[in-house]
Amino acid sequence: MAEPQTAPAASADLALRGDNLVKRFGAVTALDGVSLSLGKGEILGILGDNGAGKSTLVKILTGFHQQTSGTLSVHGEETLLKSVDHARALGIECVYQDLALANSLSIYHNMFLNREIVRGGPARLLRLVDHKRMRERAAQCLEDIGVHVPSVDLPVERLSGGQRQAIAVARAVHSNARILLLDEPLAAMGAREAALIIDLVMRLKEKGGLSIIMIMHNYAQTLDIADRIMLMQRGRVTYEQRSANTSVAELMDIVRREYRAMRATTAN
Repeated sequence: MAEPQTAPAASADLALRGDNLVKRFGAVTALDGVSLSLGKGEILGILGDNGAGKSTLVKILTGFHQQTSGTLSVHGEETLLKSVDHARALGIECVYQDLALANSLSIYHNMFLNREIVRGGPARLLRLVDHKRMRERAAQCLEDIGVHVPSVDLPVERLSGGQRQAIAVARAVHSNARILLLDEPLAAMGAREAALIIDLVMRLKEKGGLSIIMIMHNYAQTLDIADRIMLMQRGRVTYEQRSANTSVAELMDIVRREYRAMRATTAN
């Protein structure tokens, strides 16, 4: 079994760092000493089957859960993420598989959902939603990251799966995200839709200033997109390597060896 690699020492080049993260739910250990690092402007692909601990790790990195032990540093400062709002205040945004979009609302409404631009006097009842500015800013944001839609007035329910994913990503970017987590962004997508999202992610990287973690199942797609990959199995990191220095065959071999070791342990 491949030995996990620990995260490097804290540095000004790291957007995120976790050391020996453990998460227990009663008698169940969901994360068992996970260490990771995310460089500024880097794309990190996290691979693993169901039950590997990926979802638990995402929830810790977004403030939904707090680790049982271990430390987490964001932009060089050690911190305990106390809530999702706390994580967002530090520039951490996540696009989940369900996208959290209101399908009956327009693209621009979704871009500003719960963050509407208002105008008017200080009295709450006199403040009005500024639809014009929201339309303009939504259109500009989409243009800046290369997402093309006929109109920001179009209801989300009329978009393709890839376009919806792109809108959810654009919303996170527009919220001044500095660290973006994408939870299975290519799940259940055809080749054309997946290519749209891959192209978007690569453009975001080229623009700079954004660090990205992609939770993935597909080894080949991950190696094509990510600068570095991290393989998780049974709540642990079992392999970490730069994408250029590994292959699908090597990753599959590591998974098979871990599975055989697990079966041997269970049999004993």
